[in-house]
Amino acid sequence: MKMLPLLLIGFSTALMADEKRDALFAQSVEEMFPKLVETRRDIHAHPELSNEEERTAALVADRLRTLGLEVKTGVAKHGVVALLKGGQEGKCVAVRADMDALPIKELRSVPYRSKNPGVMHACGHDIHTTVALGVAELLAKHRDQVKGSVKFLFQPAEEAMPATYKKDWGAKLMVAEGAMANPKPDAVFGLHCTTSVSPAGLLDDDIHYLKAGQLAYTIGADNANSDRFQIIIRGKMAHGSAPHKGVDAIVVAAEAIQALQTIRSRQTNTRQPLVISIGTIQGGQRENILAEQVVMGGTVRTYDAGFRDEVVKMMHRILKGITEAHDATYEMDYRIGYPSIINNEALVRATLPAFQRIVGEANVLEVIPGMGGEDFSYFAQVTPGFYFRLGVANEEKDIIHGAHTPMFDADEDSMKTGVQVMAAAVCDFLDK
Repeated sequence: MKMLPLLLIGFSTALMADEKRDALFAQSVEEMFPKLVETRRDIHAHPELSNEEERTAALVADRLRTLGLEVKTGVAKHGVVALLKGGQEGKCVAVRADMDALPIKELRSVPYRSKNPGVMHACGHDIHTTVALGVAELLAKHRDQVKGSVKFLFQPAEEAMPATYKKDWGAKLMVAEGAMANPKPDAVFGLHCTTSVSPAGLLDDDIHYLKAGQLAYTIGADNANSDRFQIIIRGKMAHGSAPHKGVDAIVVAAEAIQALQTIRSRQTNTRQPLVISIGTIQGGQRENILAEQVVMGGTVRTYDAGFRDEVVKMMHRILKGITEAHDATYEMDYRIGYPSIINNEALVRATLPAFQRIVGEANVLEVIPGMGGEDFSYFAQVTPGFYFRLGVANEEKDIIHGAHTPMFDADEDSMKTGVQVMAAAVCDFLDK
């Protein structure tokens, strides 16, 4: 019984130390905020597509070298890996930020609007990169608060592999090239901008804006295995006035599309998340000729890889049955993409107190996992990972539009929150 007061005193002392460090970091972040805004706007105005991030990578590497970090460039083509050694010996933790932009024309009229026609930071990677640079600067300034080392992973090509680049790319290639070794991190953190989320307990259609100063998280699955497929239906050409002499690939494709939807609605457990979407369809040469071939493209999203494999078998069975019934044939090229991000439960629960200290418990929301895809999962397969959401919405400034749209933007005050919570999460992990 006498031990309990001592334990409470120890806990209280540790909490006071954390809060003192939080206040120290908050003051430094306020001082560096104008520089954060300048950096973000520079990156936003000069967006670069996947595996073309030369300017951004050079900016990042130069800034990190100025801070005295050990810097390696050219990882996975344009990736940058940097190591910050703290004032004391300890474990290693990694912070990841993606750098690439999207092939989208920006429509917002802002001073930092994209100067690269048809390319835009429509997913907030300019914010991600700036926040990670801010964390590096903050921890370099306060190395005495870092009990170990921090590895920064500035990643290219998160959005997609360019058609001209036939190798592995992005996070997967960074891991293959040793980004997670020497030293191997004991945990990895990543964040992503978002303007809206679906809090646990609300319907998915309920819009809940995640504002600057708010955070969101999941425990376990955060998003989906993100796969793509192409299906080719081959029939037999004939004149439209004599359809009995041919095999109409369009009719066969239409039946296949309808049947593929029954996998989700009638052939799998309703509790198992699944999306099958056909996004493109091309076929036919002329209005009075039966189409000889139809090409369809789509995506499959699942959380469980084993379940995904069963879905692929069902797709083949349906396509085989329908095409044989019509005397047609098919081919399906199924491409496995990013694996699902699985947030480590112990790491999440150990990190939440840091989030709650910074922004308040009411501003840290548990949310429903999404069906999007993200290759942070490759880092989280190597070591326990925690991927969380940084609120960037501001209704008064009309910053409410979703990612991957031409009107997307972020409230720049969110960067203060991003730097503070990431730095606190890193230091808490290294402390404890």
